[in-house]
Amino acid sequence: MCGFAGYLGATPFRAKGEQKALLEHMGDTILHRGPDDAGYWSDAEHGIALGHRRLSIIDLSPAGRQPMASSSGRYVIAFNGEIYNHLLMRKELDAGEAAPQWRGRSDTETLLAGFDAWGIPGTVERAIGMFAFAVWDRQAKTLTLGRDRIGEKPLYYGWQGRGREAVFLFGSELKALRAHPAFEHDIDRGAICLQMRHGYIPAPHSIYRGIAKLTPGCLLSVSARRPEPLLTTYWSGAQRMTAGAANPFSGTAHQAVEVLEGLLMDAVGAQMMADVPLGAFLSGGIDSSTVVALMQAQSARPVKTFSIGFHEDGYNEAEYAKAVARHLGTDHTELYVEAAHARSIVPRLQSIYDEPFSDSSQLPTFLVSQLAKQHVTVSLSGDAGDELFCGYNRYQFTAKLWETIHAGPLPLRRLVARGITGISVESWTRMARRLAPLLPASMRFANAGDKLHKGAQVLGSPSLDALYLGLVSHWNDPASLVIDGAEPATALSGNAPKLAGLDGVQRMMALDLLTYLPDDILVKVDRAAMSMSLETRVPFLDHRVVEFAWQLPQSMKLRDGVSKWALRQVLHRHVPKVLIERPKMGFGVPIGAWLRGPLREWCDSLLDPSRVRREGFFDPVQLQTKWQEHRSGRRNWQYQLWNVLMFQSWLEQQASANRRVASHGVEVTSAAP
Repeated sequence: MCGFAGYLGATPFRAKGEQKALLEHMGDTILHRGPDDAGYWSDAEHGIALGHRRLSIIDLSPAGRQPMASSSGRYVIAFNGEIYNHLLMRKELDAGEAAPQWRGRSDTETLLAGFDAWGIPGTVERAIGMFAFAVWDRQAKTLTLGRDRIGEKPLYYGWQGRGREAVFLFGSELKALRAHPAFEHDIDRGAICLQMRHGYIPAPHSIYRGIAKLTPGCLLSVSARRPEPLLTTYWSGAQRMTAGAANPFSGTAHQAVEVLEGLLMDAVGAQMMADVPLGAFLSGGIDSSTVVALMQAQSARPVKTFSIGFHEDGYNEAEYAKAVARHLGTDHTELYVEAAHARSIVPRLQSIYDEPFSDSSQLPTFLVSQLAKQHVTVSLSGDAGDELFCGYNRYQFTAKLWETIHAGPLPLRRLVARGITGISVESWTRMARRLAPLLPASMRFANAGDKLHKGAQVLGSPSLDALYLGLVSHWNDPASLVIDGAEPATALSGNAPKLAGLDGVQRMMALDLLTYLPDDILVKVDRAAMSMSLETRVPFLDHRVVEFAWQLPQSMKLRDGVSKWALRQVLHRHVPKVLIERPKMGFGVPIGAWLRGPLREWCDSLLDPSRVRREGFFDPVQLQTKWQEHRSGRRNWQYQLWNVLMFQSWLEQQASANRRVASHGVEVTSAAP
């Protein structure tokens, strides 16, 4: 696990040493991704430069140092990630007499040997792992960027500057690109709209104009002769999901569980490969408990496990995690989160996430990473189980809601919606409180007015996809909040991939796998963990597991209202049902109460109307109305406000960084366009 950065194109220097100084400057911004070593390589004649920061996990010797050249000398690579089957790839190379004289044991060297023997696409198609890389082909004078199938590892890129001074920048994090003097810092208001809606900015978009995220499962090639990036797909999630659903597993349920356990056991075992201490995050839920159980089944010593707890009711799973750890015999450590932790972390979030990102579970994710790093260098996680095995409650809820409402004529539904929103939230909530004693427990809801108004917003949805978008959106009309904002189409809003043959629940699962998982969940975990120089691995994202999960009939995922049925059967072989079977909680935090309490002063500063008006990104009237309603307790706007606060905090940090540069000058005296 590492980080890298580089550039292709004209970057004039007054002295030879300035090129290395610039690479070091870019690399130093991502020191946290690779504190163990650094390496730099450049070819001034062709305008290509690669910088690398190393977090040593496999082959800690100098033989694993990067950037690394292939034995033929044709390819030079900067690589971030792990190839779990690289030893099998070496065997294939040896058997085909295509192997070089091996210099070390690193998977980077294996990739380079594969490039020489099979080409870049042929090698990547063989690889099982998580990765991002930049490789320069000295023969073709072409730069290729690559990213893993689901998007565990990040990779940003884009041209900056104009004409002969244009530079193609690329790297693991935006801060490395910003360190180059050609970077233009032009904020994309459409990307702000996306962040307001989702809490994240989905690929290929980034917060900056001209800078994109490489889409998962893709390779990109660019050269001075062909500056327009050429994007090719070597693995398509949409195609694999539709193909799996069209050709379902034909065995019995027992056989399906056997195959699934075997695949997961193999994936977990492969991801336990490390020359440094290793552990796992454990929430006590189905996904993380399965990963830990399969780890412990393959370990001769207690696995180190880590969990986060909350004192607030409705958020704490630490007791469940402790019970699972006790049953499996792991070496367990836990930390209870308090508001003071949030106050101490909030100022760090923007440097960690590098662009506006507002999934509030970023707070406990950082804390559990910080906790784990005190004991291990690698930690496995249970992410992706929900997307693969139908775990989110919203899948069933949305499907049932659509089944209920879509039979009614759309004009009538929209008329009813206007009637509901015509009565204030406060009035609905008061009525619900008066009626509560007369209603069964299942029909009593806190903040009933909020829920009715949100329900009214989706009642007029013309399709299931539109209904789902409404339910997963924070701001339903972000362009009305963002001044001069125009929201780009995404896979959830007008640019959906072809998902032929999938039913409603399957469509929601597929869209989450293509958007929410890589752009929210995996970003959250990668940045939080890597800020602590901790490598995280996700066994459920072994592409063989992903593809088999999509071959499972839906009845083996959702059975009699019980989600993750097949996965539960695997877990029950290792952990008693009584320790696992309970309502799903998720990895939430009491952010709404914290905004009214210990974080209130911070909120007041960032949401001050005069400040918002001066900065010119948001409608200050609409924003202040929501803040006052939330602060008073009349409404719960926690998610909408957290989105804005994370942007405001990010903007403040960028302004501070720019002032420091203006006051002290840049560290590298390179000509800028």
